[in-house]
Amino acid sequence: MLKALHKNWVYAPLFFFGLLFLIPFLIMMLGSLLEMREPIGNPFAWIVNETKSIRNFTYIFTNAKFIQWTMNSLIITLVPVFSNMFFSAILGYIFAKKEFPYRETIFWVMMGVIMIPSQLLIIPRYIMFSEFGWINTYMPLIVPEIWGIMGVFFVRQYMMTLPKDLEEAAYIDGANDFTVFFRIYLPLAKPVIATVGTFAFIANWNDLLTPLIFTTSEEMYPITVGLASLLTKEGNFGVEMAGSLLSFIPTFLIFLFFQRYFVKGIALTGSK
Repeated sequence: MLKALHKNWVYAPLFFFGLLFLIPFLIMMLGSLLEMREPIGNPFAWIVNETKSIRNFTYIFTNAKFIQWTMNSLIITLVPVFSNMFFSAILGYIFAKKEFPYRETIFWVMMGVIMIPSQLLIIPRYIMFSEFGWINTYMPLIVPEIWGIMGVFFVRQYMMTLPKDLEEAAYIDGANDFTVFFRIYLPLAKPVIATVGTFAFIANWNDLLTPLIFTTSEEMYPITVGLASLLTKEGNFGVEMAGSLLSFIPTFLIFLFFQRYFVKGIALTGSK
């Protein structure tokens, strides 16, 4: 009895805070169906009383290049996602399982790169990419995101938890480094690689600053910049919520699909 009561006391605050964090998403979903320019008063009052329709979504699809923006977002998101997963897996394996001079020094120097705010690199990158003729192309949005040190960190920490006996047994059976990596460690590292892919997808899909700087034409806008430009011209609360909902759906589906890998990967990367 006491044990059940204690468990309920633990879950009660978790349920409360979960519901609290859910309220903004509920407002976004219901607000996307409202035909109102400005939210006035208590949100729960106008959510209940205001007329609802799908006209905001119709407006976005008919008055904006939404399909083009979505395709641009997919291109600048999926390429870095797959490259991040691939390079993070390889580099994480090397730093976790291979011995070479100054391994730890090189790794922590690479980790030091994340201490530099990305905003400080915008101007140098813009000058460099201008010289390359990359402005208003996919290149400045993809090339810097091909790999990320945080992904390498996650994979390294995870692979350090895997027993070295697996590798030694494979070498005794005549396997080489490629076989050990692709046949043994890569399948075992699926949870953390899925975590890296999830982080990369969310970061690149939701990025507003970088494409805002490096894209100059409406045809090259990703969905974040496209919706921002549309909302700047329209200024309608209902349209704003509808655009936010459309932009949110892909990241939600990705997290939902990789949730079990995501949780397991996060739990195990810090275990050693």
